[in-house]
Amino acid sequence: MKKTLTTYDTAHELMQDDNANWTRSGAFALAEYLEEYEESTGEELELDVVAIRCDFSQYDSLQDWAHDYFSNAREEMGFDETEDIDDEEFDEKIREYIHDNGQLIEFNGGIIVSSF
Repeated sequence: MKKTLTTYDTAHELMQDDNANWTRSGAFALAEYLEEYEESTGEELELDVVAIRCDFSQYDSLQDWAHDYFSNAREEMGFDETEDIDDEEFDEKIREYIHDNGQLIEFNGGIIVSSF
């Protein structure tokens, strides 16, 4: 027996996970990502909110993720500590790093990054 979920149903289930930190916008972005994954691969997914919580994390910004992931984010992204860089350049380096190593879901209000 199986039940097909709408985007709203999936987002609602994600937000019901008390151990996750999904915002409403983040839950909907992740639900849409999972639906697109199913459509592009032809693989039907089973909703497992615990596995999803373990595989993805939400952050307010790319730089928040980088500072959480690395002890020295600027150095890890290839910048000298004395080098003056703007936020857009730093964000682009972070974006490239995540795309090279995992999945990045950007949405209005934050980002979601897969574990890697």
